[in-house]
Amino acid sequence: MIDLVIKARKADIGGLEVGRVLPYRERRMVGPFIFLDHAGPITLAPDVPRSHDVLPHPHIGLSTVSYLFDGAWIHRDSTGVEQLIRPGEVNWMTAGRGVSHSERFEDAFRRTGGPLELLQAWVALPEAVEEDLPSFHHFGLGELPTFEDRGAWGRVVLGSAFGLTNPVPVHSPQFYIHLELQAGATTAIPGGYAERALYVVRGAVDVDGHAYSPGQMLVFAREAAPTVRASEVSTVMLLGGDPVGPRHIWWNFVSSRKERIEQAKADWKAGRIALPYHDGNEFVPLPEPAIPPPAPEPLS
Repeated sequence: MIDLVIKARKADIGGLEVGRVLPYRERRMVGPFIFLDHAGPITLAPDVPRSHDVLPHPHIGLSTVSYLFDGAWIHRDSTGVEQLIRPGEVNWMTAGRGVSHSERFEDAFRRTGGPLELLQAWVALPEAVEEDLPSFHHFGLGELPTFEDRGAWGRVVLGSAFGLTNPVPVHSPQFYIHLELQAGATTAIPGGYAERALYVVRGAVDVDGHAYSPGQMLVFAREAAPTVRASEVSTVMLLGGDPVGPRHIWWNFVSSRKERIEQAKADWKAGRIALPYHDGNEFVPLPEPAIPPPAPEPLS
């Protein structure tokens, strides 16, 4: 029923520590989802340092979806967008042939500090739209479908599930759902998709008599019809969809073609990917390959 359990690994994104779930060495993708980071929960002191901001950086070949549980920040990108995002809203940026963006703490939140928790996922684009023009869409709380059922409350963040369809313009069959479960509540996993997973954000859940805790992703077998039970008050994310085919990933670049990744590296290094309109004074440089240490001298 469960093919694989993935435990989030610690990663640093320039001042903030996150749990990195995808990609994983034994499972690069779940449906079109190729990347998932979980930041928090943490409480930031007043006057949040600018070292915690995510500086302008590039993407190709993917869409990013930012989803906050606590906190607030400003998205700026090279299409000219400047957009505040708050908990429960969706920022959906499609990189296509190339975009850059930054994510910085909103001024009021920077002054006061407070609780912060968020997920950022990357969704690989089908080959037919990998080189489309970049675009950005924001969706507020009232625009995202929600549901309630016997101790479970959910919001459809992307795609279609449980008879509901989200207005975010996705490019392939997929779903991404925020679920709040009361102790003892159960949920099914959406059917009709080739690949499906559950990520535990808070609390604890039980599947088939086995307990799972925060930071664990459960990847389900293709034909499985599991029932998930919350052992306590819990927050989980359901995600998956149909595969879009093998993908190469390097740094912030995703593509069906390895040579396209190399071109993106060269484009960012040469300044051919524009910086955000309202945030162009600094950026993350292209990571250079580490120089291996010299070989030790042979013993005499």
